[in-house]
Amino acid sequence: MTVPHIPARYDHVGSFLRPAYLLEAREQKAKGQITPEQLRVVEDKAITEIVKFQEDVGLKSITDGEFRRTYFHIDFLEQMGGVKTDVPVTIERPDGTQELAPPVIRVIDKVRHVKDIQLADFNYLKSQIAHGSTPKVTIPSPTMLHFRGGRAGISKDAYPELDPAFYDDVAQAYGDELRALAAAGCTYVQMDDTNLAYLCDDKMREAARARGDDPNELPHRYAAFINKVVAQKPAGMTLAMHLCRGNFKSTHAAAGNYEPVAEALLSEMNIDAYFLEYDDDRSGDFRPLRYLAKDKLVVLGLVTTKFGAMESKDSLKRRIDEAAKYAPLSQLALSPQCGFSSTVHGNNIAVEDQRNKLRLVVETAQEVWGDL
Repeated sequence: MTVPHIPARYDHVGSFLRPAYLLEAREQKAKGQITPEQLRVVEDKAITEIVKFQEDVGLKSITDGEFRRTYFHIDFLEQMGGVKTDVPVTIERPDGTQELAPPVIRVIDKVRHVKDIQLADFNYLKSQIAHGSTPKVTIPSPTMLHFRGGRAGISKDAYPELDPAFYDDVAQAYGDELRALAAAGCTYVQMDDTNLAYLCDDKMREAARARGDDPNELPHRYAAFINKVVAQKPAGMTLAMHLCRGNFKSTHAAAGNYEPVAEALLSEMNIDAYFLEYDDDRSGDFRPLRYLAKDKLVVLGLVTTKFGAMESKDSLKRRIDEAAKYAPLSQLALSPQCGFSSTVHGNNIAVEDQRNKLRLVVETAQEVWGDL
């Protein structure tokens, strides 16, 4: 049996804790003490180290840890023509934890691909990877250009009507980016999407209603939107999607069973693989997996990246067995629930816990599916 679409039955979402020297260099760059070129040299060193870290752990898909980014979404989206973003605001919660308020993302002109955004980063990543591993590029989902502000966040001068012009332009821009990556040898891209996960949360659904959107219709509209991007996917490229419920300093922003989006997500969307967060009760049960189409893969995010406490292999295997009641075991794989550092700030977890959790994922998956 071969693994459909991804390099192994074990994978990861992409981001890693930044080393202190990289954080220090970013601070120096922000103060004007070093140049962008000098920062990139430091980033290169850190990426070389995190690539070796991943290979030593046994991972088969390798990312650059998102070490060149401050935020998983803004750093990419702000480089698209017609898009304006603002830095997110940190809010203090009553319990003393912090929450990242969603960034303001506005479409102020026709969306277009004005430059290759990830190409140079991919080329460096590829140059550092040993033979037999697959470099993976992570980018934010195009739905972020709609969900954050809805119709009000998209220029009516540029787009008097959203359908089809806005969705077609965004898909074309993403297609241009994917084609540039494919020409350089990229075969694996993951889109990170908070919005479909947020549409599982009652409060987020109500907020969508308040700005004039129907939370029952949006998942189907977004499935059609994503399919416009998939239609431009170069031959031989795996396109995956991670549904994120928020991952700022070990907090989350949304909760709720996947049921409200499951049919649109797993049956209508033409993505190759889905990374679904299932590390605690906020994600609900596995019943939504019954919608999984026969040619797709779900990577179960059963190991939390938010806290250092270790899961057991036995508990993970029991949960995989439970998921396999609703989707075939042959269409399942295992990963951590999210990255370890979706923003530069990182989760409240130690570097050694990061290593141990990844090893747990690799070893458990090998025992469940065999070393494929």
